[in-house]
Amino acid sequence: MPRLLIATTNPGKLREYAAIFADLPLDLCTLADLGIQDDVEETGATFAENARIKAEYYAQRSGLPTLADDSGLEVAALGGEPGVRSARYAGPEATDAERNAFLLRKLEHVPFHARLARFVCVIALALPGGPIEFVEGVLPGVIEFEPKGHYGFGYDPIFYVLDEDATLAELPPERKNQISHRANAARAARDVLRRWLDEGWPGP
Repeated sequence: MPRLLIATTNPGKLREYAAIFADLPLDLCTLADLGIQDDVEETGATFAENARIKAEYYAQRSGLPTLADDSGLEVAALGGEPGVRSARYAGPEATDAERNAFLLRKLEHVPFHARLARFVCVIALALPGGPIEFVEGVLPGVIEFEPKGHYGFGYDPIFYVLDEDATLAELPPERKNQISHRANAARAARDVLRRWLDEGWPGP
């Protein structure tokens, strides 16, 4: 079965991709599966630049077609922060709960109608030494006043989705996988992967 490297160490992301690509005849492998422990520095100023850096590096390192993404939260009242710094916003060693608390403190006096935000995910699909294709997904929402729900990870407990009347962390994983920014980007990526399969998979 053709192999696709999912260049992440985040088990939550991997589960989401595995669910969304379940209908494709692909063997999804991870950096850990290949024994790759290199950590590439994300120096890009945009989600697309960071996704490219990771996809190019790990495609070359593994010799496999590689999917890498960069995603994060953009809050309008904070000028688009935390953006590409979403995972490091409260410090490099902060937990998900600490990042959420840090963001909520920054919005402490901001009313609900002014707490507009969006999740963005850019996926880069790279071939070793070859071209890169990009797809993007977006999910609009509002930042809650306190964490709610026990599903998901990251900022999910404080990201309220108006159409669902719930935070992402209150939605069962199967529902989140239908509407999330990563799901939207992954569905677009699935179309690219299906084309690669139809054209003859460009790798082992």
